[in-house]
Amino acid sequence: MESPREEPGSTTLTEVRLVLIGGRWSGKSFSGNTILRRDLLECGRTRTAQTEVRHARVEGRQLVVVDCPGWSGYLAEIPEVDKQRFKLNASACPPGPHAFLLVVPLDTAFSAGSRRAVEEHMKLLGGRAWRHTLLLFTCGDFLEGGTIERHIESEGDSLRWLTEMCGNRYHVFHNKEKGNLRQVQGLLEKVEEMARRGGFYRLDEATLNGVKEKQREAGERAKERKTRAEEQRRQRRELIPGIKPFPELRVVLLGSRGVGKTSLGNTIFGSKERGDGRGTTCSPARRGLAGGPPLTVVDTPGWWKSFHVSDTPEATKEQLRLSPFLCPPGPHAFLLAIDADASFGAKHLDAAASHLELLGEGVWRRTVVVFTRGDWLGDRGVEVHIEGEGEALRSLVDRCENRYHVMDNKNADDGKQVAELLEKITEAAAADGGGHFVPDQEELLRIERRRLSVEEAAERRQSQVVAKRKALRDATSELPEITIVMLGQKTCGKSATGNHLLSKEVFPTCETGTCQLEWGGVAGRSLTVIDTPGWPSDPSACTETRDKEIVRGLSLSPQGVHAVLLVVALDQGFGDDQRAALEDHVGLLGAGVWRHAVVLFTHGDSLEGRPVEEHIALENGALRWLVDRCENRYHVVNNANRAESPQAAELFQKIEEMAVGNGGQLFHPEAGEVHLRMQEKFASTRLTEVLKQRLEAEFRRRELELMEGFKETLLRLQGSARSRSKSLTMEKKKVGKEEERIKRTLCLEIEKLDMEMKMRKSSVDMQSSMDILFPEFSRAEAATPLRPLQKVLGWLAKLPVGGDMDNQTSLNFSQTSGYRSLLDSDLKNLDE
Repeated sequence: MESPREEPGSTTLTEVRLVLIGGRWSGKSFSGNTILRRDLLECGRTRTAQTEVRHARVEGRQLVVVDCPGWSGYLAEIPEVDKQRFKLNASACPPGPHAFLLVVPLDTAFSAGSRRAVEEHMKLLGGRAWRHTLLLFTCGDFLEGGTIERHIESEGDSLRWLTEMCGNRYHVFHNKEKGNLRQVQGLLEKVEEMARRGGFYRLDEATLNGVKEKQREAGERAKERKTRAEEQRRQRRELIPGIKPFPELRVVLLGSRGVGKTSLGNTIFGSKERGDGRGTTCSPARRGLAGGPPLTVVDTPGWWKSFHVSDTPEATKEQLRLSPFLCPPGPHAFLLAIDADASFGAKHLDAAASHLELLGEGVWRRTVVVFTRGDWLGDRGVEVHIEGEGEALRSLVDRCENRYHVMDNKNADDGKQVAELLEKITEAAAADGGGHFVPDQEELLRIERRRLSVEEAAERRQSQVVAKRKALRDATSELPEITIVMLGQKTCGKSATGNHLLSKEVFPTCETGTCQLEWGGVAGRSLTVIDTPGWPSDPSACTETRDKEIVRGLSLSPQGVHAVLLVVALDQGFGDDQRAALEDHVGLLGAGVWRHAVVLFTHGDSLEGRPVEEHIALENGALRWLVDRCENRYHVVNNANRAESPQAAELFQKIEEMAVGNGGQLFHPEAGEVHLRMQEKFASTRLTEVLKQRLEAEFRRRELELMEGFKETLLRLQGSARSRSKSLTMEKKKVGKEEERIKRTLCLEIEKLDMEMKMRKSSVDMQSSMDILFPEFSRAEAATPLRPLQKVLGWLAKLPVGGDMDNQTSLNFSQTSGYRSLLDSDLKNLDE
């Protein structure tokens, strides 16, 4: 029951309810202790993995402080269970909080990405939550005597936006001054002022009940899964005595980038080493002891979490195929690492499945899902995480026949978690007949043959480049000024490269929709860099507005540019789709652009010392086409190690050599021609869209005709069944009951068909016939659910078939024969 003093207009609050929200490591728990004036919340290196509620009496008020787990990034990256839990934080201090304290540290930049994360999480609470939110700045000593208002104005648009969204309600904490009572008193006064004006935040009852119902359903499914998993483990354990003991265990680690594979390997061996964050680029084998038989662990390069195997570089795929051969005669199990602290959707499942299947048949029977970062699960079991996350994760665990394990990589001293994992590896091997996974030796021969041909092709290209550069070197002179424009796909590293070349942070590394020109003095030259928006990998996703902005970048340098840098990431595949997208955009600038184009490879650290020519030779033919089109002008940069100063100097030398070949002429496309080419491109796109819509309309019309014909056939069948039932004698009651069932089913299916036809007449998504004749119009055929009409056909195809008219109704018709050919012979038999 809420107190009258908590309504708007009350003067004093006898109880103050606060909810601390914000990103991880922002200082929420520390701030909570400062407010409570005692260390009731664990902080420092301890993570807040679950919602904590603490009570204390301060300055005559009863305080209720709710410390919520911090968010790690954008909403799409966060597990579904955590999203639902975030909605319920307000219910931890009934009847609701007087204020959400949104904690932002002053010693960390509040970027556009930070704004997006805050905005997405606040949407979970509803728009009205902003009226009850106060911005709490931590690390106040960072101001060094300056005012918070000056910091807000100088920090940029994102922080100003946040302050305005909070109604200019903010407060600064010097967390190191925990004994400073005035800062806490000042905060509580501001909260009381908020309460006088707006009361407290009340969680919507429907939202509360909806989330609790989801949690209840997930909890029930989790119990069922745990029971099934325990029974399956018991059955697998019973098989162990029947197999020969393993003198050693061999495993291969698999997973996406940043998931914690390498840390998992360290934990298995009891090592407290931490990775350097650079990622694994080859497949090293490591041998040691882990409390059981000798163990061999093969680490592998990770794939991008949401990238299908077709978008992964060939070098990474080769390392994955090679991994089973690095622990001869073959691994006993594959450990698929999945981050328990991140979302897992359909794209992630597709990525994992497509990469595992590179290893051949039988890989799934030997795969154990290992959830890393298990400490972030808090007090909930992993089964709750599996069931709450959604169909994709459930499907993955089901495919591995409930072989899963949780590891806390931060707790390398816990030998029990490793011992249990080794038991599950042995059980998985026993369930697959003992022994080990047998890799295809032909695959190893193919890898070795391809490696030889790649090395030969790389040497030839190197020789060509050296000869060409040598011929131009004598005529090359240093340019006092260099102007470059960078073009490329989204996430290829253009902006980071611009910052690298200029040796300063001037281009935002988050996605941007506008061109930007910056300049500076580098290696004795005046360097001008023009950054442009990246294009999507799918050409059909491009917009006229974005394309206009991309080509506008060239107009920022009226005299022209010395080089057009076509930026390609070495840690991503470059296939036919990427080539099509690049041609689609570079083509707008005219054929002359290729004489001034240089392929600039980013993420050079992924080469791990290999020559880039090997990467070019190994990769899809589309990349070789691009390098050949640029006449072997290419360069590699490693933006992760900017200390390598020769990277920029060597690039400038290559641009100067290219300038000699172009007679010193700069590239400056004629604006009118560019405009015409863009008009032609989007006129063609619009025409294609119109034709597609007309095709869709025609197929909708034809499909409705076929459905109407099918309905007529069903009605004739129904009529024949009714006529036949009237002629049945009393001795055939059993047959009559069966026919009554069929008649009821027919009526039900006709009603369903009527409903489906009504829906289709008003729907724009009727493409079942188009998907057959024009599969390219359907981008997700495999994921399309069975349509009601197909269900009707499936039901009819399963009805009893025979010729004994006294015992069953004979229905023989094919699901694949077309609507108009259905039932003809059977109706004739019924009519007789």
